[in-house]
Amino acid sequence: MLKISVASGCYNEVENIEELYNRCLAVLKKFPEYDYEFVLEDNCSTDGTRDVLRKIAAKDPRFKVIMNANNFGHIRSPYNALLNATGDAVIWMCSDLQEPPEVLEEFILKWQQGYKVVAGVRSGTHASCFMEFLRKLYYRTLEKFSPEANVIHKFTGFGLYDKKVIEALKKFNEPYPYFRGLVSEVGFKRCEVPFVQDKRKHGETKNNFFTLYDMAMTGFVNHTKLPLRMAVFSGFFIAFLSILVALGYFVYKCCNWHSFQVGMAPLVIGLFFFSAVQLIFIGILGEYIGAIYTQVKNKPLVIEEERINFEHDEEK
Repeated sequence: MLKISVASGCYNEVENIEELYNRCLAVLKKFPEYDYEFVLEDNCSTDGTRDVLRKIAAKDPRFKVIMNANNFGHIRSPYNALLNATGDAVIWMCSDLQEPPEVLEEFILKWQQGYKVVAGVRSGTHASCFMEFLRKLYYRTLEKFSPEANVIHKFTGFGLYDKKVIEALKKFNEPYPYFRGLVSEVGFKRCEVPFVQDKRKHGETKNNFFTLYDMAMTGFVNHTKLPLRMAVFSGFFIAFLSILVALGYFVYKCCNWHSFQVGMAPLVIGLFFFSAVQLIFIGILGEYIGAIYTQVKNKPLVIEEERINFEHDEEK
């Protein structure tokens, strides 16, 4: 019997976990020809989420739980859950219920048609319109900077992945993966399923400006070198522009030797402008160096404190 896995990470989602489980289970029971499992990875929650996970795991041996020893972030922890799933197809989703579990039915039907990657893409959202605008701007920018990456627009990672895709992902050995980019890079036969992103029903979002910026820069650093080359291009362009400005001032001074005073304003403005350009590109260079440093350290994705309901897999 083939197996379908549902993998997710969670942090302080005490009000969402049981509903997530029940709604996903209702969809999975429509396909009795498949076995199923859940793999939930807790990122050291402090609000009672672990108690809910233990309660569900006690009544359902197919509900597997990984308890992390610390909070390893919103990128590494869910990815580790995905890699620990053993299904012939693995569905990855967030635990905040903004991605409706009812879409899983269409994912499975598409997988039955032979698609190895079934990507959920947002056709609309009940969340912030401003954030949606920023996401559109980001993906358009990434597409222009790195057309070869072929990143899926409005894709959060929510989707179904065949076992072959999961095995391919394991070969990358990424300590800080940009999952959306990896899916595009791996390839395989792919289709897209639109869904409307719901508002968060319970709790507060764990994403803020810094976590979103971190994810965005990870995507840029992993999939394009153009920002580094832009530093070189900008240097040549600004140098050429400076020569033209200097030449213009020289000619104007020669024509108006006694009346033209250069003053301090052009010097001050030019100094601040060039300083800003330098800081921007030093920051970009720092992002790439940081990515190299992370890769060289080769740290594990997470440190696990406890596993629940994995005993059967270990016996195999």
